[in-house]
Amino acid sequence: MSASLLPEPIARLPWRVILLVLAIACFGQVVLYSAAGGSVRPWALSQGIRFFVLLGAALTLSYVPIRIWKTGALPTYAIIVVSLLAVELLGKVSGGSQRWLDLGFIRLQPSEFMKPAIVLACARFYDLLPPGETRRFGAIWPAAILIGVPAALVMMQPDLGTGLMICAGGATVMFLAGIPLRLFIGGGLAAAVSIPLAVNFLLHDYQRNRILIFLDPESDPLGTGYHISQSKIAIGSGGIWGKGFMQGTQSHLDYLPEGHTDFVFATMAEEWGLVGGCLLILAFMLVIRWGIEVAQASEGRFARLTAAGLASTIFFYVAINLMMVMGLAPVVGIPLPLVSFGSSAQMTVLLCLGILMSIDRENRRRARW
Repeated sequence: MSASLLPEPIARLPWRVILLVLAIACFGQVVLYSAAGGSVRPWALSQGIRFFVLLGAALTLSYVPIRIWKTGALPTYAIIVVSLLAVELLGKVSGGSQRWLDLGFIRLQPSEFMKPAIVLACARFYDLLPPGETRRFGAIWPAAILIGVPAALVMMQPDLGTGLMICAGGATVMFLAGIPLRLFIGGGLAAAVSIPLAVNFLLHDYQRNRILIFLDPESDPLGTGYHISQSKIAIGSGGIWGKGFMQGTQSHLDYLPEGHTDFVFATMAEEWGLVGGCLLILAFMLVIRWGIEVAQASEGRFARLTAAGLASTIFFYVAINLMMVMGLAPVVGIPLPLVSFGSSAQMTVLLCLGILMSIDRENRRRARW
């Protein structure tokens, strides 16, 4: 947007990505409106209000200098770890999970804040580490502890999806910092070997059943496998162009469980088809590409690792949800950000975008000098 039409601080906002995010969120409102049978209640209206409030918060965060993010990275991480411990001791149980702190005026889910916080903490650790030390063992075990402690606390809640997201975000920063690839390959092989033990002894029954259903979807089509079966039917029945707005049968006739939250992509694909699905994925990929461009333009190890890690966090949200609803990954409760109903993923992604815009603002200021 032209600086002649808008005040300079507003004109310098990254309007390309802001408009993309607005388009994704507005499309999400349309899908939720349809999923509710042509009503803004109970989902579309509240989702839209939360989005604009959180978008305003993200734009406010874009004015925070990068040095503040750098200084506050490790203290913020420590506060959230303490909050996760408080969840174990005092947390509110809902739906069989203990994930929230009830503060009276708000129910807080600390694990959501850990997704960007683990990126900031790992980026700060490697920023403090001399570059020559990156390929030594001393560069691995502190980061592994930074990642492992909150991931373990979150999986105890139990919340497998969020635990995996925390591990993925932290591991991405480790890889980008220069940890040798062979160590990731070795870690992957060790994890693969330990999967049978984890499935049998560490996971809860419902988590174990989700993995077994993923391996054999037809073993319980009317029980644990019902979500995936109906999701595939909804996506496939949409064809190329979809059945049309408000014409979806799987969601409107309540065949598709969680069609407004975790499986909202299936609801959308039934009505908007392959074309709608591809356009939505393209919009997300353009947002993620912008985040990577911010990382490439950044000066300083902390800014580069933070921007790349936050862009990867958004990617993991989208990729895991799409794989989940298509039956390419077990159901782990990861929603599609900005589209699925709910505030948690929306808040996390807009927080990531706010920090990315802060780094982008710093890059452009440096470029002008």
